Amino acid sequence: MQPLALESGGSEDHDMTGLHIQEGILALPEPLALHHGGELAAVQLAWRVIGPPGAPVIAALGGISGHRVVYDLAQPRTGWWHELAGPGKVLPIDRLRVLSFDYLGGSGTTTGPRSGEFFPAISSHDQAQLLAMLLDHLQLATLRAIVGASYGGMVALAFAARWPRRVERLFVMSAADRTHPMATAWRSVQRRTVRFAIECGRGRDGLQLARALAMSTYRSAEEFATRFDGLPREHAGRFVFPVEEYLFARGADYAARYEPDGFLCLSESIDLHRVDVSRIEVPTTAVAVVQDQLVPLADMRAMVARMRHATLTEISSHFGHDAFLKEAEALRPHLQQL
Repeated sequence: MQPLALESGGSEDHDMTGLHIQEGILALPEPLALHHGGELAAVQLAWRVIGPPGAPVIAALGGISGHRVVYDLAQPRTGWWHELAGPGKVLPIDRLRVLSFDYLGGSGTTTGPRSGEFFPAISSHDQAQLLAMLLDHLQLATLRAIVGASYGGMVALAFAARWPRRVERLFVMSAADRTHPMATAWRSVQRRTVRFAIECGRGRDGLQLARALAMSTYRSAEEFATRFDGLPREHAGRFVFPVEEYLFARGADYAARYEPDGFLCLSESIDLHRVDVSRIEVPTTAVAVVQDQLVPLADMRAMVARMRHATLTEISSHFGHDAFLKEAEALRPHLQQL
């Protein structure tokens, strides 16, 4: 993702239509010890809070493509959760303060890998530790909730397992306590593709291919059958299929905005994810999507069965794993509990 500009290492306050925006970069004073070993020196964490002053604070954490801008008043569609978050929406920024940050190891302003340089393995537990440090920095003793989807749900689980008194409840969508081997299989091929392309000096082309493959796992067979059952067109001496055009257009858009090395880091972080959810005492609402190929319904049922204070809601959506970005009305009854 192309970094968003911040004026300084401190915070910057804005007042737009009654909403208060704070954002800044937290420079950690000490090296960060990592879950999988080693440490990172001079870590910088880019964060943002939007909402009315004094309102309860929730953390909203999305997939590895998510970033600190959950909703943008000036350009709403640039927020990664713009279809659910906003004034009067399912995630009401006019009633709650919404906190988010750029993930460690990603393509945002938070510390991440530089092209061609070694960067250590990053865990969902490391992201959770950064969230705890950010709460200290903002002088927030507790969060009303963590709303985490996909990778963000993994981070939410890791946070609650270690800091149960710092969050009142969890809302976890399309995320389990560990990854399914089939999902790891798909992501492993994506990472091999990107690494091979980097070796050939064509990292962004590799990222386009990897993202195209990933898009086929985010959505459902039902959606593809409905949208892409048309005939192929002939181009440059070969046939191009409608679904092919869609996948590679999405891949090209992603490759233009994100870094290959950041993708590798966070994709691997997903597959390294493990949390002992039997330790979590925080009341948890989990939402599983029947058509989710990456986080199977059976995995979320098994996870919730190991948790003492969790309930599971199952929804059907042809958006599959991406339902957390699209299904506002299906999620509304649950998010209204916040």
